[in-house]
Amino acid sequence: MVMVTKQQYVEYLICTIGNYTGSHLAEHLDEVSHDVVTNYLRSEHLTAHGIWELVDRLIQDSPEAFMLVDDSVQDKRYSQFIELVKLQYSGTEHGLVRGIGIVNLVHSAGDKQDFYPIDYRIYAPDQDGKTKNEHFSEMVINAVYAKKIKAKRILFDSWYASAENLKLVHRLGLIFFTTLKSNRMVSLSKEGGWIHLDEMEWTTERIHNGVRIKLKEVPFKVQLFKVVATDGDIDWVITNCPDETLTTQAAQEANDVRWQIEELHRGLKQLTGTEKCQCRKGRSQRNHIACCYHAWLSLKVMAKTLGKTLYQTKDKLLSDYLRAELAAPRIQAFLPA
Repeated sequence: MVMVTKQQYVEYLICTIGNYTGSHLAEHLDEVSHDVVTNYLRSEHLTAHGIWELVDRLIQDSPEAFMLVDDSVQDKRYSQFIELVKLQYSGTEHGLVRGIGIVNLVHSAGDKQDFYPIDYRIYAPDQDGKTKNEHFSEMVINAVYAKKIKAKRILFDSWYASAENLKLVHRLGLIFFTTLKSNRMVSLSKEGGWIHLDEMEWTTERIHNGVRIKLKEVPFKVQLFKVVATDGDIDWVITNCPDETLTTQAAQEANDVRWQIEELHRGLKQLTGTEKCQCRKGRSQRNHIACCYHAWLSLKVMAKTLGKTLYQTKDKLLSDYLRAELAAPRIQAFLPA
């Protein structure tokens, strides 16, 4: 009986354009049926550890490196019978959507430097009872103690900026840069009591250098920065960095490295089809997603070798096909006699 291998499935994800289904793969593999592809996805037990084994030797790890945490929703709004799908908030949609949530941990050498996923977790509270914050803490602890990651700076958005997460990161000896929602309670002094973040007064000095504050339920002080974007949007950035000379610009530059995890999310969806698997079983979805990470990594390695982006690297596959067809068309234009 002809079988499908992981290598074949990953290479299919790399080279296919737009269609990432098992039936489409079966149509392009000799003597392979749709059932064979379905059985492969049901029988494997692929996990994030497989990705770590591949990227361990690729990351540029040092105390100056970063870890980035964020989640992404694989849109399954039209899927009624797929396991792991649940209604959840999507930052891309700015609202609730039915989908499969993934919490990612990415290692970055810094702004405009290499970045790679080193861990991820499927958000499936109905199956394992774990919240996104629990996945956050497990991955960070595993990175420090099991993976021995040297990176000392960690970035995440306001969703993960709970008091418990901030205390955990601080205990691990990591420097966090994260954002806060404007309704968080802060204190400038014992005498001043607690106020909402957006009620603070901002002098020129505070705008440039930030201000030391106390967050409610957090036992240590943090530096708060008001970062105003060109369109007027405000990010409230905090850090436990002990460097008292840190400026708002420096904090913003560090926090901006977090954008790389958005690049990963977009690349996984657009280049490897993380959202496109139509299998109903949760195990099949998990295996498909694991193969998507492997496909993304394969594109990343080739793109670095070629000195191109991941999108240029994948587009080259179609470009080579078009060049060959234009040079010797197998279907020629029908012309009048």
